[in-house]
Amino acid sequence: MSISIIQSVFAHMNEDLVLGIDEAGRGPGIGPMVLAAVALDDASRTFLERAGVRDSKDFGSSVAGKKSRARLASLIREHACWTAVEVCEVADVDAYVARSALNQLERERACLLIRRAPKCARIIADGHTLFSPMTVELPHLEAVDRAESVHTAVAAASICAKALRDELFEAIAQRYQPEFGALRGGGYVNTATLAFVGEYVRRHGQLPPEARKSWPWHGVPGLDQDNSTTTALPVPRVR
Repeated sequence: MSISIIQSVFAHMNEDLVLGIDEAGRGPGIGPMVLAAVALDDASRTFLERAGVRDSKDFGSSVAGKKSRARLASLIREHACWTAVEVCEVADVDAYVARSALNQLERERACLLIRRAPKCARIIADGHTLFSPMTVELPHLEAVDRAESVHTAVAAASICAKALRDELFEAIAQRYQPEFGALRGGGYVNTATLAFVGEYVRRHGQLPPEARKSWPWHGVPGLDQDNSTTTALPVPRVR
């Protein structure tokens, strides 16, 4: 997609609106990655700040934390001037990681969100290295590390992205619960997730379809190296 097309959309911008962009699910080995964008004016920003909107990571991974994120995501969708999400499915993530282009995938999905958004004078995206290449053709875009800790619009986007990622992962966990019991670990490549993947491979001879083939599943018994990458995980975002 040409960013020049997007730039032309912003010829007449609303100086009261700030568009925040953030992502959830870049690191896990199971399930999709989600990007969200939220546009706020002064009134909606003030309301959501008072409602407790802040960096989604502050709520943790407990059941209570997930419920708090879900509640705030609902408030954000109700009171923000505009919200939208982009879901990057496992196959998309694998295809881009295969050519070391995960950052490109995030930028392309961010462009889609920007094109659909109302005309905002400021766009703030979480991640300097990740999003700064977009400033060449979008000079009003600010690529900022840890932006969700400073800008309410980005914090709201982080909550919307993470709440949807939580919901999508819970749906995966529910599918496997009857056969494997509770799926713990949040999909990250940790002891709990490796135990699940190892047992799945033992029973079915391959990775679960929701597992990213481009992630390193080293140490999983019975997993053919042709079904698992030997490369390292993509470089994590600065947080």
